Amino acid sequence: MNWLLVVLGAVVGAPLRYLTDRAIQARHDSLFPWGTFVVNITGCLVLGLLTGAASAGAAGPRLQLLLGAGLCGALSTYSTFSYETLRLTESGAWLYAAGNTVMSVVAGLGAAFAGVWLAGALWT
Repeated sequence: MNWLLVVLGAVVGAPLRYLTDRAIQARHDSLFPWGTFVVNITGCLVLGLLTGAASAGAAGPRLQLLLGAGLCGALSTYSTFSYETLRLTESGAWLYAAGNTVMSVVAGLGAAFAGVWLAGALWT
């Protein structure tokens, strides 16, 4: 049963990631990978919120599997972040590559902390 929850979350997360990435990139005429950046930060926020909810007893193990491992696992993508950063360096766009790395780490951690904080405000 656990694996089915992960699969169901991923069935939603993977297309959501693809469609969000395409929609965002279509609106930006830039080398910077805004689509991947947005889905990764969104995944960090959702995981932070889920972690805070679980700590407060508002999210059980099944919801954690569905949303954490399934949805967020398919929505966010470290491999694409790494690949796009590598491609930026290969094309000589060092500033974009450095910006992508620093902004992804800082914004990702900030979103995760914000999610935990928001969950605490909602459920404790």
